[in-house]
Amino acid sequence: MTDGDFGLLTPVSAAPAVAALTGDRAVIAAILDVEAAWAAVLEEAGLAPASSAAVAAEAAGAGLYDPESIAERAQGGGNPVIPLLGDLRARVKALDTAGIGAGKAVHTSLTSQDVLDSALMLLASRVVEALLAEVKGTTTALAALAVQHADTLCVGRSLTQHSLPFTFGLKAAQWFHGVAAGAARLESLGLPVQFGGAGGTLASGTVLTAGSSSNPFTLADALAAKLGLAPAPAPWHTNRLAVTALGDAIAALTDAFGKIASDLLFLSRPEVGELGEPLAAGRGVSSAMPQKQNPVLSVLIRSAALQAPGLAAQLHLAAATFNDERPDGAWHSEWPALRRLLALALGAAGHLRELTEGLRVFPEAMRRNLEISGPLLLSEAVVSAVAPLLGSDGKQKLQAVVDETLQAPAAEQSRIYAKLLRETVPADMLSDAELEALLDPVSYLGEAAEISRRIFAAYPDFTATTPRKGAPRG
Repeated sequence: MTDGDFGLLTPVSAAPAVAALTGDRAVIAAILDVEAAWAAVLEEAGLAPASSAAVAAEAAGAGLYDPESIAERAQGGGNPVIPLLGDLRARVKALDTAGIGAGKAVHTSLTSQDVLDSALMLLASRVVEALLAEVKGTTTALAALAVQHADTLCVGRSLTQHSLPFTFGLKAAQWFHGVAAGAARLESLGLPVQFGGAGGTLASGTVLTAGSSSNPFTLADALAAKLGLAPAPAPWHTNRLAVTALGDAIAALTDAFGKIASDLLFLSRPEVGELGEPLAAGRGVSSAMPQKQNPVLSVLIRSAALQAPGLAAQLHLAAATFNDERPDGAWHSEWPALRRLLALALGAAGHLRELTEGLRVFPEAMRRNLEISGPLLLSEAVVSAVAPLLGSDGKQKLQAVVDETLQAPAAEQSRIYAKLLRETVPADMLSDAELEALLDPVSYLGEAAEISRRIFAAYPDFTATTPRKGAPRG
């Protein structure tokens, strides 16, 4: 067994499905796909010998190449395209038994950056497709939770303290909102092909197409179409918005993942007990404490959310230092940051889907925690409804009731607040029944239901899931 990185210290993305889309062999496959597609473009344009594309395609199987050897030899030229291209050309030559000159279709008028930039956009497009499939599973689960628990009361919290009555349905809808908005942003991105030639002037492509009906721009557009990438109006080899926009969208989506995980980590604490992660044999165990059931899915998701912003920042740092027409190191610093960002997001998305699809909800605990503050939770509603009845100093009188209540032990505060409020507000102004209704948390949920409805109406494409091809988990 060769020494390698199997993800021992990156468990959020240590899964076969993630490695299959982001690992070294996936990078090699994307590079070879670009080279094979380019050979096909040249042949179709009459700029390469007939049948050369078929030879190139046969030679471009990723399993035919040794990632370890390519990685080691990449140090010689500073990027993996150079050694892989040498191996590809040798294989094309060996397969060209008819002597058609198939090698003329390989890499002609391209440069390493054309190939690697396009390959990384291709790799990203494949990851994004899988990522969005996982996300739509999550948003569908969150939408279902929001509908199921539209009337499930819980307590809203502000700066760690109880604030107002809330519903778990609205909390789930807001989780949905963050994920759907982030996913929609990612889905809207166009990942462009790169084609600039050795110096970004398309000089070699101009020579190549002289006297033909093609030009460098039509060739680039044809390459984009074959790869399923967006066409580019011009080479973007030193304008890195395509990379930073992708990084920002991925980071924003993992921010939304992190919000859910952070909430779950608090709400699943035993002393809170409002939610629980799905149970699975062997998950959440402790090496020392048999009784523990650690919220591992949330932990892993949050770990991805904590790493993603730094990786996106690295992409911006690289973009800001892309000097000259080919930078000295900034380009190279993009590759691991972008790939790691994609792997983290895909791994976290799979964990989040499992988490939301199997989330355990405990309405009784939510009600219990809501009642810790009791009628005090309705003090804002009381001020709005009652202060005008008490005259110009009504607000001050009601604040005094709250202040006196807070001096009592927590266990007594609900009873004392109701008693002091009754003493402060004459019954002829507000009957016992009216006061009781005012202190019912159901009466002060504002537009919770309408907010949820508006959220789902804004993202209809994210309320229905797609079949799962395989979870990115080990």
